[in-house]
Amino acid sequence: MIGVMGSFESPGATLEEPMDLYLHGYVSSRLMRLSASARAGNGDNNGGSESHDEGLPVSIAATKTDGIVLALTPNNHSYNYRSAILHGFARPVTSVEEKLWAMELLTNNIVPDRWRSTRVPPNKAEMTSTQILKVRIVSASAKIRCGGPHDEKKDLRDGEVTQRVWTGVVPVWERLGAPVPGDDNRVAQVPAHVVDFVAKRNREREARALQALQEPE
Repeated sequence: MIGVMGSFESPGATLEEPMDLYLHGYVSSRLMRLSASARAGNGDNNGGSESHDEGLPVSIAATKTDGIVLALTPNNHSYNYRSAILHGFARPVTSVEEKLWAMELLTNNIVPDRWRSTRVPPNKAEMTSTQILKVRIVSASAKIRCGGPHDEKKDLRDGEVTQRVWTGVVPVWERLGAPVPGDDNRVAQVPAHVVDFVAKRNREREARALQALQEPE
């Protein structure tokens, strides 16, 4: 399932401002069916507060690995990573205008400028089979690990160990390959928006993994 943060009411909102999470999925998937059956007023969640009578309670988690941390002992091995958990309440988007807006936002979040470079708008069958969930975020938590190995002082003072065991970080990042045309493709050149996306995303991911080598201040 793919998702993106955004605000239909305030499209220019940044991460410092209130935003919702939009999730894309097939209309008959379990999560989409559960959210469609949620009704305002079934508010026994968390004591039945009115603020919780707004849809299906959900938790969404995501983790990105930036490096494998190799220490002097197996117990101190670790990962450099970024993780987040969002808690909120999901409802299907019923407004056609907001649904189209969210679908465009999701598409362009995958590959910038992709929406207008395809056959749009979606036809009736596509709109009917696709469901968009709007998750109102009520709480969230995040955790980040960066830097190198953190070994115990007694091991660092052991010359035999430090002379024998290599320690450090293996940076990790996903790398996008060169675009490969599909069997039915009739366009001779890969569009600039795809070429630029691949190059930029590869640079950003490598830079982020290398940045994670630095110890937090």
